[in-house]
Amino acid sequence: MAIDLGVMNEIEKVLEERKVRPTAMRLLIYKFMAQKEVAVALTDIENAFTQADRTTLYRTLKTFEQYGVVHQIDDGTGVAKYALCEPGCNCEIAQDLHLHFHCNHCDETSCLTAHKIPQINLPEGYLAEDVNLVVTGICEKCSG
Repeated sequence: MAIDLGVMNEIEKVLEERKVRPTAMRLLIYKFMAQKEVAVALTDIENAFTQADRTTLYRTLKTFEQYGVVHQIDDGTGVAKYALCEPGCNCEIAQDLHLHFHCNHCDETSCLTAHKIPQINLPEGYLAEDVNLVVTGICEKCSG
């Protein structure tokens, strides 16, 4: 399998901008996730990297999440999914939160980044730490 050095250099730049050390495994996992149009579970990454240690894969996802490279999605399936953040995303409730769509037919979860979650005004004394809005139904691919 040929490695596109230009792509890997771009990924390295993205990771360095997020203060994540670009190890070989981190570059490969980022590239894998970037090639997917849907959110991925840890098991998807494990299946793609069968020779890698499960703990290394899990720690990579957690590092990516901690530094805003990916965001975690609870799509109601009981399995955490991860998707790459958009450039400039800081996962801030006021500006970066978007809808997620889980297809009941193909079981895939997608980020609908063009559809932002509106600002939610909580009662006094309440402090939001995370907002997750998942719409379920049949995706464009399955409905056509």
